[in-house]
Amino acid sequence: MRTLFIALSIALTACATPGFAEEAHSESHNEPRPFETDRDAQADVDAALERATERGTKALIVMGANWCHDSRGLATVFEMPETAQLIADNYELVWVDVGFKVLNQDVAKRFGLEGTPGTPTVIVARADGTIMNLEDAPTWRNAYSRKPEDIHQYFVEMAARE
Repeated sequence: MRTLFIALSIALTACATPGFAEEAHSESHNEPRPFETDRDAQADVDAALERATERGTKALIVMGANWCHDSRGLATVFEMPETAQLIADNYELVWVDVGFKVLNQDVAKRFGLEGTPGTPTVIVARADGTIMNLEDAPTWRNAYSRKPEDIHQYFVEMAARE
């Protein structure tokens, strides 16, 4: 019993150490962290819409954060070869850092959302800036638990929509 108490004490102390959980998680999962706080999100979205016009693609705006398990899980699926190719062929991808859902909320409002109720919030927009998935955009906060093939299929379907 005493050994169990000591082991639990050590584990709790280690988990309470600042940075420990993040370091342990990143070492064990190697998930991408694509969100950059210092980016000009509106300029990035404008550039994506411009590229979408030039290429005949859509803008794919992922509003999330590096602290978010689901945001990183979605980014992991986006790096899988088949999905990465789908994204490259059909979308102009923009990662928008929302911090703790307080940064860059003007981007969500630009597309008719009240903000980012969860992370990630995923916006698919036509080149003219019209959002295509207003109802679905805030439902991605369970992205990590979705099957990669279901995520891939969603973006196949969105790419095919006019």
